[in-house]
This record gives sequence, C-alpha cells and structure tokens, in this order.
Amino acid sequence: MKLFPESAAVQLEFDKVKALLTEHTRTAYAAEKAADLRIHTKKEFIELELSQSHAYLLLQQTGQHFPNDNVLNISRELKLLGIPGAVLRGEDFVNIRKLAEGIRLIFRWFEADRKTAYPSLHAVIRDTYYEKDIIGSIDLVMDEHGHVRDNASPELERIRVSLFRKRTELRRSFDRILQKLNKAGYVADIEESFLNGRRVVAIYAEQKRQVKGILHGESDTRRTSFIEPEETIELNNDVYSLENDERSEVNRILRKLTQDLLAYAPLLKGYHDILGEYDFIRAKSRLALDMNASLPQLKERSGIELINAYHPLLWIYNQKSQKPVVPVNLHLNDKQRVLIISGPNAGGKTVTLKTAGLLQLMIQSGLLVPVHPDSCFGIFKQLMIHIGDTQSLEFELSTYSSHLKNMKHLMEEANGRTLFFIDELGSGSDPSLGGAFAEVFLEELVRKHALGIVTTHYLNLKVMANKTPGIVNGAMAFDEKKLLPLYKLNIGKPGSSYTFSIAERIGLDPKLIARARELVDENHFTLDKLLNRTEQDLRKIEQREKELQKLLKDNEALRKEMVKVMDREKHHQEVELLKQQNRVNDERMSYLKDMERKLKQVVFDWRRAQDQEDKRELMKQLHALLFVQKEKQVSEKVKKKLDARFEETGRPAIAGDKVLMRQNNKVGILSEVRGKKAIVQFGAIPITVEYKDLVAVREKPAEEPAVDRSGG
Repeated sequence: MKLFPESAAVQLEFDKVKALLTEHTRTAYAAEKAADLRIHTKKEFIELELSQSHAYLLLQQTGQHFPNDNVLNISRELKLLGIPGAVLRGEDFVNIRKLAEGIRLIFRWFEADRKTAYPSLHAVIRDTYYEKDIIGSIDLVMDEHGHVRDNASPELERIRVSLFRKRTELRRSFDRILQKLNKAGYVADIEESFLNGRRVVAIYAEQKRQVKGILHGESDTRRTSFIEPEETIELNNDVYSLENDERSEVNRILRKLTQDLLAYAPLLKGYHDILGEYDFIRAKSRLALDMNASLPQLKERSGIELINAYHPLLWIYNQKSQKPVVPVNLHLNDKQRVLIISGPNAGGKTVTLKTAGLLQLMIQSGLLVPVHPDSCFGIFKQLMIHIGDTQSLEFELSTYSSHLKNMKHLMEEANGRTLFFIDELGSGSDPSLGGAFAEVFLEELVRKHALGIVTTHYLNLKVMANKTPGIVNGAMAFDEKKLLPLYKLNIGKPGSSYTFSIAERIGLDPKLIARARELVDENHFTLDKLLNRTEQDLRKIEQREKELQKLLKDNEALRKEMVKVMDREKHHQEVELLKQQNRVNDERMSYLKDMERKLKQVVFDWRRAQDQEDKRELMKQLHALLFVQKEKQVSEKVKKKLDARFEETGRPAIAGDKVLMRQNNKVGILSEVRGKKAIVQFGAIPITVEYKDLVAVREKPAEEPAVDRSGG
C-alpha cells in the first residue's frame, strides 16, 4: 500500500501495534518480520494471513497444542553449514537436530484430519517435506549432549579405549608417587594440579631438588613448585599424544558430518523459516487475544463497514485501567463516500478517524482487529492522511500552507482505491475562505470516487453534506446537561461545537459569554442552536427507543409464556376428552359383552328346551333383550330433546300449565285436576292420567342470535 505522507503509519500509531506484536515473538525471524510488517494490497495474501491468525487463535481459545515450542535462532549456524570446508561444533548439530525434530512434530500434527481442518496453517509447510535422514545422520555421530559418540568411527573407538587405559595407568602410578612423597613430607597442601595439560605434584620449594622430574612452574609466592615426576613423564606423553589423536579424529568426523549435511542446507534453511513463520502467526494470535480481536469479512472493492469497532491501543489501555470503551459504527461505500464528523473538541472525532485508519492498516497487514465479525473491510491501494499541525520551519511553510500542499497532492493522486483521513479540514485560515476551499476539496474527492473521513467545525461543510450526494454528516454525541462528551458517533446529522456550553462549563464570566453571543452572526448562532437541540432530541428519541425495545422484548416474552400456557391447557383438554371417550367406549364395550353373554345363554337354553312353553318364555327374554333396550335408548333420546326445550318449574302443576308425563316423555297442557286424576290435553285429544306422574314445565328462553356487525 502506498502511504502519504511517509509518516502516515506513525501518525495512525501503526508503529505501536508493530511494537506490541514484536513483544510476542520468540524468534529473530518473527521479530524481524513483525518490525517490517508488510501492508498487502492483494486479497489472496491478506485472506491467507488473516485465516492463519484466526486458525491459531481458535487453537489457543480451545486449548489445543500446536508443536512450535522450539525457539531456535540458528541462522548463523545454517549459513556456516552452507560454506564448503566449514566445520560445525557439537552444540550446533544439537540445534540442527532440534530444528529437524520440530519440523517432524509439525508434519505429524497435520497427519490427522487437521490438514483439512486448518488448511491455512498447513499452507506454511505445503511446499516442503520432512527428511528423516537429517536426524539419522546426526544420531549416528552425536549424543544428546553434543558429544561425538565413541563408535562414530573405528579409529575413534580405538583411540578412546587406549586413552582410557593410559589414563588409568597414569592415575595409579601418580597415586603411588604422591603417597610416597607425602610420607616424606615433600607435598604441599594442594598436593597436585594440572599445568599445560599435564598432571603435576605440588612440592615445597625447598624440597624441589629432592624430586626427580620436570619443573613446570611455581606459585605466586614461590613457596610451592609444580613438578612432573620422572616416572610419569612417558605416560603423560602417551596420554597427550592420544588426546591429540582424539581431537584430530573428532574434527575429521565433524567435518564429514558437516559435509554430509551440506546437501540439506537449503532444506534446513527452509525449516528454520517455517518455525519462524509459525512463531510469527502465534505472535499475531497472542496480540489478537490482547485486543479482543476477531476475523471480519473481506471484499475486493473499496469500502468500510465497522460494527462495534474499537481503537486497539485504547482497548488495551482501558482494559488495564478498567475503563469502558465506546464502540464505533460507520459505513463508507459507493453511496456514502465521505463522512464529515463534527462535534465538540475532545469529543472523540480524531479518535474515531484514527480508529478507522489504524484498523484498515492492520487488516491489510494480516492482523485481526477488534470489531464485530460481521464488519467488512475493502482493499485500498493508497492511504492518505492529514492529521495535526504539519507546519515546516525548514521550508518556511505555515500550517495552512502545509495543509494546502497536502490537499493538492491528495486531489492529484486520489482515485477509487484511495482511503483518506483529514483532521480539521480547512483550519488555519479565515473561516469563510478556508470553508470555501474545504467545500471545493470535498467535491473534487467525491468526483474522483475516493473514500474517507473528515473532521471539522465549519458550518458550511455540515450544510454541504446534507445536499451533496456521496457526503454524509456525522456527529459526536454530547451531554449538554452534564457538559460531558459521550464519545459516541451518530450518523446522518451534523453536530454542534458546543462552544458556549463548554465556555460555561469551565466557568468563563457570563458577561463575556453574553457579549460573544451578540458578536456571532444571528443565522450562525441559530443554526448552532438548532444543532444542539436536534442532538438532545435525538438522544431522547434513542432513550425512548431503548425503552420501547425493552417493552417489546418483555411483551414478546409474555406472549411466548401465554402461548405455552394455552398449549398446556389445550393439551389438558384433549387428554380429558380422550379420557371421557375412553370411558364411554369402556361402558359400551361392557354393555355389548354383557349382551353377548345373555344372548349366548338364551341360545344355549333354547337348544335344551323340551316343550313349547319353555321356548315361548325364552322368546320373551330375547324380545326383552333386543327391543326393550332399544325402546329405552329411543326414550333417552326423546328425553334429551325435551330437556333441551323445557325445564321444570319446581312447583305443583295447576290447570293451564304445561306438564310432562314421566312414563312416555310427552308434553301437554293440564286441563283439569280431579283428585288423584288429571286430564291432559294432547292436541285435540284429552287423556286421563295419574296426577302424580305429571311434572310442571316451561319452555326455556331462546338464545339471541348473534348480530352481524360487519356490515355485510
């Protein structure tokens, strides 16, 4: 990505992010890569690095272990390995073996389904392979401590066996001589030492001529002489010679091993870079944990959609001091290319601008960012900024001259893949003239399809945004009652600078404030006042909207609970209905079984009957079973119909009452009562019946029909 000016990354504090990333690295390779972090413009590179960081972050969050524990910085040894004739030391081969072992563990980790589960991490080793002969060659020669094995060659094994024997013989001979001289009182307190690689006896200086041998030196006080006894000179010579032979053979073996591994030098260099690459990915995931970062969406075209975005450095600082951080939400796209942010000083305008710029640099560098995962970032080829006072003493440029110079470069170079950030556009000059130039700048940037964020206090730019396609207003919220900034960005309306409110807050003389109000243009003051009132009204609307959303949420919860209660009641009714149906069915089944049993008994008795009288009696029983029961059912149906039309009055029947005959469920009119008898009129036919069998009834009132109020 092309940056303007060259200090753009520093002004957006990208260097601080790189420093935090470097702190998480463990290898020189990763530290160097973090310090020189590249900002990509190709989507495939950005997606790969973001995916790698996200995959490693998931491993850490789920507690899975990735085998990159070996921290090796052996680039010097590997460079030496590639030089013909060079000889590596034993500890160098131990580190090379650790390098190969680390790669082996990584290849083994990907042998399971992890190759497909984490394809971006596997891409690091996709173009290489594991060579087992590297470890095999080293293990044949070296032990785990970096010493050449005795059996590394037949010659070395012979030398070391001879050396062991000579040293044993020398030790025994020396011990005998030391014991003899000790008895003679010639041996000093330290008894023995090693000088020039040879074992010597410490003799009192006055007794040195009593001992035959070679004088190798004296102590600083000259009270002790160090003599190699004559009897051990030959043995010492043999040991010294064998040690030289051993060193020569070991050096030959190490040279040969170095030569054998020379063919693998490029592969080992690749292994070293792979471990460094995984360390770099680990560092990015550790930084993401510190920043509460996540993986957003990425698109090829230009645009930014920030949802619950935080400034990463501000997030880390506030987490340490346990302070809340207000998220940023904003959109830049084809229809909304330039966002003009207004509002009071120290209200968060510049922080919002820097948040968007820093997050864009981080994304195109392959770093996860503290935003909601549904956020979306486009890819830009250029990023241009103008933040703060860029006055230059060297070139005698004023603040506004420097500002104009930057604007000139921006307008000449801007295009559809340019993202720009301008803090206090038009400042440093006469407000009316500077505001006019600011409008021209914005019109030109919109014409060139560039996307960006501008902060300002100019009223003409706020008005311009409402009538110019592609430009939208934004305001930093401010609590006018408490006179405190809320650090929240509201899109769609301009914000007031709250000049007089802040003056009142700091305790400026009310007379001075009133005088200043008089000097301000009435239209200007009215517009600023309207902005104040609009912002406060918007805050009230937002508060009411939150309350309404809460009520809607509570209402939805009650509705769901009511549905559950109704479902339970419906289920209960269905269960009761089934119980009633089952009870009726059980009664009918019982009746049918009883009828079947009786009919079988009649048939059985019929077959056994001898005379006609018995058979007639059985026919009566059969008639009673089949027809009386049917008449009873018909009578019950008639009674149900009468019960639906009539109800008992509850008093004795008198002439003129409607009466019900219990015997046949007939309704008539009582004409006359004659003692225990009564005459009931059924239509045109009078019938004499028992008075006690009559019940006075009256017709039930008819239900009113439902009135159709639909107008149909």
